[in-house]
Amino acid sequence: MSILIFIIILGVLLISHEGGHLLVAKMNGIHVAEFMIGMGPQIAHFEKGGTVYSLRVLPIGGACVFDDDLEQENMVKGTSAQDGDSLNTDSLPQAEIQEKVTTDRADGKESHHFNDASLGARFATVVAGPLANIILAFVFSVFIVNFSMTDLPVVVSVMEGYPAAEAGMEAGDTIISINGERVYLYREVQVISQLNNGKEYTIVVERDGERLTFTFSPLYEEEEGRYYMGITGGEYVQFTGLKALEYAVYEVRYAATSVYKSLLQIIQGQVQSEDVAGVVGMANLVSETYDEAKTYGWLTTLLTMMNLAALLSVNLGIINLLPIPALDGGRILLMAVELVRGKPISPEKEGVVNTIGFVLLMVLMVFLFFNDIKNIFF
Repeated sequence: MSILIFIIILGVLLISHEGGHLLVAKMNGIHVAEFMIGMGPQIAHFEKGGTVYSLRVLPIGGACVFDDDLEQENMVKGTSAQDGDSLNTDSLPQAEIQEKVTTDRADGKESHHFNDASLGARFATVVAGPLANIILAFVFSVFIVNFSMTDLPVVVSVMEGYPAAEAGMEAGDTIISINGERVYLYREVQVISQLNNGKEYTIVVERDGERLTFTFSPLYEEEEGRYYMGITGGEYVQFTGLKALEYAVYEVRYAATSVYKSLLQIIQGQVQSEDVAGVVGMANLVSETYDEAKTYGWLTTLLTMMNLAALLSVNLGIINLLPIPALDGGRILLMAVELVRGKPISPEKEGVVNTIGFVLLMVLMVFLFFNDIKNIFF
């Protein structure tokens, strides 16, 4: 059941992401040669409207393959796009589509290639994938907020002898911001606390309609190996209607902020190998979460899985915006270079860059696979 749930979650996230690309591409008249879910050999495929829709064996990604991508692949291999044996011919319809598009371009007909579209149309097509993931996370969050409790950033208790109490904070205070960062959920307070690393806090709270500001440094606990301000919190409230929509936005914001801060930690070298996970690690997380949630009934299980799916969807959307070749952010970076130069990068060079990025991405996936195995079994 855990494996099935993981496949469903990952499938929904990938279809949403690639569906965003597909929808906006078609709206802008850009031809999509293949709408691909999964990687590796095909399991099944069908063709509709000039696009091959395929399901592949490895659930580790997906892609909207444009005609330009096929041509760049052949350029990198040192062949022309008319050499059918060097095309991605594991589905005959795709090879036929590419042959027709190449012939049309040679005859001077409208090509519908990605690179022939306007810069705005290309940018919208690329951004649509990550945006679709954010929208999906928002939809999940609306259900979660409507049917479960939201943790408001209200201080429940203040521990004597700790910095927060000595500074004057009290139970019942609603935390408005920490170090200038606005907070809407108590989970945000916890994340900020965990990542603070002993720096001074400036906390703005609301008490009896009045806003107060407290400044203090956290206390380091040797046994725990981390810093504490000395408060517990989280006032749980259920929202419906417009309030549910508002707090669904805050849920997505929390997920996005968590991903952003995690990426900063990785860049700063503050993350260890056991703190990152690939597909196997995500599958294990889904399994553990499901096993824990199912004891509380089907509704709790459903909401928990939706919450996890929302977090993963935001994660997928933001990661894809990183300026790395073979990711959406890599395409956006090339478009930014084009905007500055006033002309596009040659297809040959773009193909080489994307191929190098794809190879590096595969190397990263292999590393994450073995890292997951080590973390789970050793």
